[in-house]
Amino acid sequence: MATIPPELFKNIRRIEIYTTRTVNDILAGAYHSAFKGRGMEFEDVREYQPGDEVRSIDWNVTARFNHPYVKSYREERELTVMLLVDVSASSRFGTRQRLKSELIAEIGAVLAFSAIKNNDKIGLILFSSTIEKYIPPNKGTRHVLRVIRELLAFKPQYEGTDVSAALHFLGKVQRKQGVCFVISDFISPNYSQEATLCAKRHDLITIAVTDPVEQSFPNMGMVSIRDLETGKLSLVDTSDKEVRKIFTQRSFERLQKHQQLMGKIGAGFIDIRTDKDYAYAIRSFFKLREKRR
Repeated sequence: MATIPPELFKNIRRIEIYTTRTVNDILAGAYHSAFKGRGMEFEDVREYQPGDEVRSIDWNVTARFNHPYVKSYREERELTVMLLVDVSASSRFGTRQRLKSELIAEIGAVLAFSAIKNNDKIGLILFSSTIEKYIPPNKGTRHVLRVIRELLAFKPQYEGTDVSAALHFLGKVQRKQGVCFVISDFISPNYSQEATLCAKRHDLITIAVTDPVEQSFPNMGMVSIRDLETGKLSLVDTSDKEVRKIFTQRSFERLQKHQQLMGKIGAGFIDIRTDKDYAYAIRSFFKLREKRR
């Protein structure tokens, strides 16, 4: 295994400590309650108690002991959780405390630690305009630290974003039903068809990570703006209210269109900004899912 640079090791350790604390203090129990296991497995029989479901009575055991007994079951907990993480150039944008890519890595780490804490498998797909890296699902702290290392240090070869390609690849490598988190800013060509197919097979949850400037473009006068994915340089007069309005409107419509698609296909949606606390947003989503169950 290649030697990890000291600065990267320090960053991995920081993320490990912070996200573990977040999982224990804020997300404890919420993740477990939010996702169903693969089914119910027979565990034992016990004496009937008032309030038990009549349909669960084991009539053979009841007849043998001349006293009502019921079957008890436990949920098969082990799940396969896949993280589909956007590593395109647009994720390396940020105007406040951190880049979108830094927040995306931290969110991925929190979800990975939540998974192994519940004895689930975790896998990783890094994507840009193509599939950059795939780590098959596995368990254990060592495996999660590898996932975090890739989230923090991976250098993509391509600049663009193609969510559809990532979802299509998932369909080929993950045949069995699982939980799929897509973490991206969703600045991508149309992906509605692949998202619909994915939501039918898997428990699909999308996490949209945005910067506050994308939702409220500031007045900075005449500025040069480079598209991180195409490299195109444009001169923009941000003192023009109409220009700022168009920029903000396009960002809003993109996010709204994505949210509407997720609602239509029965997938989950979490909206997270780089200047907000992401842990409580995720916890609120998990709690809402628990209530719906």
